[in-house]
Amino acid sequence: MFNEMMRAEIWLQETLESQLGIEDLARRLGYSSSQIRRRFRQSFGMSPGAYRDMLRLEKAARLLVHTPHGIRQIAERCGYRNHSAFSRAFQRRYRRSPRDYRRAERLQLRKAEPGAAQAFPVELRRTPPREAVVTRRYAPSTAIDAPSEWRQHLEGNDMLPNRLGEATPIAILHDQPLASDMPRTDLGVQVAHGTTTDMALPLPFRLIELPARRCACVTISDMAQLPEAIHFLVGHSLPQRGEHLNGEAARLLHTPAGLELQLPLLEPGDATS
Repeated sequence: MFNEMMRAEIWLQETLESQLGIEDLARRLGYSSSQIRRRFRQSFGMSPGAYRDMLRLEKAARLLVHTPHGIRQIAERCGYRNHSAFSRAFQRRYRRSPRDYRRAERLQLRKAEPGAAQAFPVELRRTPPREAVVTRRYAPSTAIDAPSEWRQHLEGNDMLPNRLGEATPIAILHDQPLASDMPRTDLGVQVAHGTTTDMALPLPFRLIELPARRCACVTISDMAQLPEAIHFLVGHSLPQRGEHLNGEAARLLHTPAGLELQLPLLEPGDATS
């Protein structure tokens, strides 16, 4: 049953902007609304509605700090149709208005000593569209296995095709650059479009789209450098370049050159308040 609730949790994450309700989720999974609410609470310690509200506000916090978008636009992108309702919900969670939160968090980033963060060579480039076969782990990105062990999450399942064994390992980090009260990391492999056309993926694996994106890319030697690399990017390198994150999850690929961190960026035409 936990795999079903994992599907429910992922659905809630992927429909933050929509007005779909728990009844829609129940129909999708083939359960009653009361069953979904009870079993979701048993699995995650809160109701589906409270969980979605948490994710919406965490997304709003990321967009407030790391994008130039106006507060009303951010509210809409996080599924709020009423600006006042968004402001009240944000105030309850963060004890500050969206405007005050944005000002305080950006000031904190600027106050960080430039010399305190290790400098990393940064490349801005557009990544090609890809897909990924992943499974979810409910753990902070800083606590996931060493990259050499990522493959075990796929290789340990005999139902997955062997041809995935040569694909590039990838981690999708949902708690970076701002931490989450429900840490989530997707581990798996990145593949070219069409690779999985004839595959039937067993639970808890799923196929996700990785659209082409402008990304700030940094190569690190090991997981211990991840916090430093992210701090350097969001606190120093990207502001100096006039670049903004787009709010999507960070990607971490295990390449022959090392671990490549990719932070998706706003397109130039979208960087307006």
